[in-house]
Amino acid sequence: MRPLAVIGNVNIDLILGPAEPWPKAGTEIIVDHDELRVGGCAGNSALAWDSLGVDYAIAANVGNDQFGIWLKEAFGARGRDWPVEAVGTTLSVGITHPDGERTFFTTRGHLPLFSFDEVRTMLDGERLRGGFALLAGSFLTDALTLAYDEFFDWADAHGIAVALDTGWPLDGWTGANKRKSLDWLKRCHCALFNEVETTTLTGETDPGEAARLLKARMPSEAIVVVKRGPRGALALDQTGAQFSVPAPRVDVVDTIGAGDVFNAGFLAALAADLPLEHCLRIGVTVASEAISTLPRSYGKPLLAFLEETRK
Repeated sequence: MRPLAVIGNVNIDLILGPAEPWPKAGTEIIVDHDELRVGGCAGNSALAWDSLGVDYAIAANVGNDQFGIWLKEAFGARGRDWPVEAVGTTLSVGITHPDGERTFFTTRGHLPLFSFDEVRTMLDGERLRGGFALLAGSFLTDALTLAYDEFFDWADAHGIAVALDTGWPLDGWTGANKRKSLDWLKRCHCALFNEVETTTLTGETDPGEAARLLKARMPSEAIVVVKRGPRGALALDQTGAQFSVPAPRVDVVDTIGAGDVFNAGFLAALAADLPLEHCLRIGVTVASEAISTLPRSYGKPLLAFLEETRK
């Protein structure tokens, strides 16, 4: 296995629902499901790696409240040295709906204070040499995002391939947010965007063609992945060849964090040097298991997937 790391947003997710119709102001409704759990793109990916039995490093921060203590404890030794900011921990309340959609209410909390100086103290560049670093939550980690050029320089100096999942911008895909994302991709070796993000960034309605437009802006050896939800995922390899896998039909409990879990499965398989189509299939399989189980499960460990590919 090549080394793996994730850098970015770890926060609290409070999931409630399903809610239909949306309640009127000043009223109250009862929902059937609630769950308080570790969240954020980086947090969701890291939990999936834990379940897959994959070793990894994580750089994150927390707030100075009980939620912050709980997050650090959830990651054990990996969270021990996370910096504690002098603000409350970021909380995201996700309201699920019967049609599978969801609505988020998120506080800014500790995430904007996460800095590259903090990241540098938590990650050993030499130990990560030759591996992959998932950079997540770009529009929430304000201080770190401002120092992305420094981060990319650090990754290049240590031979670390960066995989980018920006997440959805709080103010939408404005022209400025598109330009920033495309500039970041010029320094990345893997793009992990969903279908709407990919087509919005490029203005191309076909996801395969949109992926090609993104790849044209990235280093020649880059991989572009498009997460397509119930339609599975597709990817372009270093040569531009396209691969696609379907998603299994499942009874959905909640889709929150599905793309983050896909990232974990895909990158774990990539770090094991599996063929790209296998990486896509593992990412889709793990994500499908996660969104259809309560309590959330991620299925079998990566070792079982590896054994299957050798048969």
